[in-house]
Amino acid sequence: MATRRNVLKLGMLGGAVAVTGVGMGPVLYGAQASGGDDSTTSSSPSPSQLASGNMPVPFRALFRRPPELVPYATGRDPDGQPFAKYSVSQRLGRVQIANGLLTTIAGFNGIFPGPTIRVPQGTRTEFRISNRLPAKGLLYPDTFNTVTHLHGSASLPQYDGYANDRTAPGRVKNYHYPNWQSARTLWYHDHNHLLTAQGVYSGLAALYMLSDPAEQAQLPQGEFDVPMVISDVMLKADGSLGYNDNGHSGLWGDIILVNGVPWPTMKVKPKIYRFRFLVASITRSYRFALSNGKPFYIVATDGGMTRKVEAVSSWRQGTAERYEVLIDFRSYKPGQTVDLRNLSNKNNVNFTNTGKVIRFEVVADSPSLMPGSRTLSSIPLTLDPGEHPTKDTGGIETMKLTPDMAVAKKVLRVKREGGEWTINGVTWEDVEDSGFRKCFSTPERNEVEQWTIVNDSGGWFHPVHIHLVDGKIIGRNTNGGKPFAWEKGPKDVFYAGENESITVLMQFDTGKHEGGRYMVHCHNLVHEDHDMMVQFAVGDLENNDPITADPPVLETVPEGFFASAYRLAYPAGT
Repeated sequence: MATRRNVLKLGMLGGAVAVTGVGMGPVLYGAQASGGDDSTTSSSPSPSQLASGNMPVPFRALFRRPPELVPYATGRDPDGQPFAKYSVSQRLGRVQIANGLLTTIAGFNGIFPGPTIRVPQGTRTEFRISNRLPAKGLLYPDTFNTVTHLHGSASLPQYDGYANDRTAPGRVKNYHYPNWQSARTLWYHDHNHLLTAQGVYSGLAALYMLSDPAEQAQLPQGEFDVPMVISDVMLKADGSLGYNDNGHSGLWGDIILVNGVPWPTMKVKPKIYRFRFLVASITRSYRFALSNGKPFYIVATDGGMTRKVEAVSSWRQGTAERYEVLIDFRSYKPGQTVDLRNLSNKNNVNFTNTGKVIRFEVVADSPSLMPGSRTLSSIPLTLDPGEHPTKDTGGIETMKLTPDMAVAKKVLRVKREGGEWTINGVTWEDVEDSGFRKCFSTPERNEVEQWTIVNDSGGWFHPVHIHLVDGKIIGRNTNGGKPFAWEKGPKDVFYAGENESITVLMQFDTGKHEGGRYMVHCHNLVHEDHDMMVQFAVGDLENNDPITADPPVLETVPEGFFASAYRLAYPAGT
């Protein structure tokens, strides 16, 4: 098992030595991060070591969508509830990012992003995840253990990806997901304590989409429903992954990937498209804007649809946040192009092309070849998420929570102390030392609490993720005390920028189960690993022990035994 002593040596694999300033932002290769809302370049040299001919060129490659996985079995339980069973293997694969070179990654089914899973609300899933990785890590010398977290799911603790519930190479875990929540964009990714950053950066990340009748009726589907997994990477001269976490402050690559493709071009019709943005970078945050200044329309946040559609010219998005936006291409002529840019935020480290993301090239309209594809005739002003799925058991729609419902008020103060990232001075090592009993909060099932996340530092931003629940932002110490226009829906990741505080209401709704222990952590995964993570317990913390209730078992079936397949692929570039 990885120990803190040896993991702390893993901050730099390939690249120049970096240091971190105390009390200021990240320092990369000796150059202070330039960052800022209007800054897209830095004086820092490129961290990739590629020859100029191997460096990918923006907008040369074609956009692609991750493949969608078909279940290997479907049916109904005795009580009539539908189920679907999926199987993936975590294994090495080779992908092309650099020109003329291949990059070895660790991915679900050996690809990045891994296969997308689409599930209707109310269909429970079993997700068999087999660790077929080599004995030693791709970016570290320790055992290549994994933990899989379905981010955005109200899962039982033993299936939530608890950081110490490790699956070793040669073992398998069958995760169970209830899928009772409203439609939303989720994602599944590695969550192995001390090594989550390396696992996700290596490629262990993929989308999981939950649908319901309200979402299907009101938002674009099929061809016009587009996944956008945004990440960044640095490469060594031979095309292999470079890794430098800059004294445990973070990793900023110089190559921006969209669904694993560097700066692609996507062909779009003169229609309204829905884009599901997930930031899967392990550190970098983004501020997205169109090169012609046209607006985006925010239609969903982490936890699903917003009731009011907000028009924004740009929005800020940190690691693990999901935003669904509409872009209206109806006024464009075939042959026109528009670029999605990254205006960046404070305390990012930016390079020559990190201000570019993707180019949209408008093509002539034509019939869709993908079944079920449909779009909208106009931009909606409002949306109706539908009836709350657990209202009969005391559940309350997140955006209808009010401060008077809160039975407790808590403060989470995120800061760096003694070289470690902490929450209220506590680290995950403290939780481990307590026998996993130390808890930040212990609400009862369906209780409402008010938490304020405080970031006193001017040198860091922290996207804070609260497992299990969706939250409603009711206040900020910036923006006139109100949530930003893009934050007015249910959230599970809260961007605590420099010297910002955020006040959030959440109900601890566990659906049909009795709860247990769940994590809270910074989703700058380098900060999480060193060691900005604590936990809370809903009800009795002994319920549903996240490590012992359903541990991984020895893998006994060969690769390919479960006949999973991919759905029909979309044409390249669309």
